[in-house]
Amino acid sequence: MRKISLIGLGLIGSSMARDIKAIYPDDHLIAYDSNPEVRARVQELGLVDLMTDRLEEALKAGDIVILCIPPSEIVTHADKIARALKPGAILSDVSSVKRSVIEAISAHLPESVHFVPAHPVSGTENSGPDAGHRDLFRDRWCIITPVDRTCPEKVATIRTLWEDLGSEVEQMTPEHHDIVLAVTSHIPHLIAYTIVGTANDLESVTRSEVIKYSAGGFRDFTRIAASDPTMWRDIFLNNKDAVLEVLQRFSEDLTALQRAIRWGDGATLFDLFTRTRAIRRSVIAAHQDTELDNFGRDQLSDPQPKSKP
Repeated sequence: MRKISLIGLGLIGSSMARDIKAIYPDDHLIAYDSNPEVRARVQELGLVDLMTDRLEEALKAGDIVILCIPPSEIVTHADKIARALKPGAILSDVSSVKRSVIEAISAHLPESVHFVPAHPVSGTENSGPDAGHRDLFRDRWCIITPVDRTCPEKVATIRTLWEDLGSEVEQMTPEHHDIVLAVTSHIPHLIAYTIVGTANDLESVTRSEVIKYSAGGFRDFTRIAASDPTMWRDIFLNNKDAVLEVLQRFSEDLTALQRAIRWGDGATLFDLFTRTRAIRRSVIAAHQDTELDNFGRDQLSDPQPKSKP
């Protein structure tokens, strides 16, 4: 009987627990969370076979150990995590920052433990065990970033796990992963946090007006800006090099756009808006969102994009 340990039962960890229990009924699922309220709720929901209040117990038990905790917690407790793992275990994670996490873990990892970093590119603005659900990862991408000494057989094990959970799996270097995610996720979140904060601070617009007259664009920014503040604080602090590099490019493009507006350069604006419209169509074609009216909000019972034919 294979033992799988999940460390952290928030949105990602609790969703994995639901899928693993359904897909691998013969596996023994062990979990740890530092929050006693989360542990109690996970037990009420019956998501795992064993919910422990001792981190070392969950780490030592797992044949596969998956860290579903913020990057700062992984970095801070890397030594403690690495020392507790049993020989032959596979250690993985779900962090959207790879280089800093890999450097911290690799500095302490015994030769007998296999490290296969991973990142499921999926989620919502909600958090906690009640936010998790089956099929969160279906038709989404999971990126694997193996370290140099990782055994190919162990990489295949983690790849198969994510494929069984419904994900498409891609493999890349940690450095490339961090720059890609800075573009596709981290900077968009930073912009969302900023514009929502700016709207809230404008002296000429009241808070009630911001909420009452929220158009579609601002409304979508508020959804992104409602994401877990602890997780996003950690992401920006642990992926600062890639974020700052992309942010510099964005600032340059924003300056060019500001210049076009000031000088009435309609041709430049039209060209930009035409090119970005094509990107949206490509996202839908890649099954990463839905083309349903109102972005599928009217179908509240089916929040995920439709599966590939």
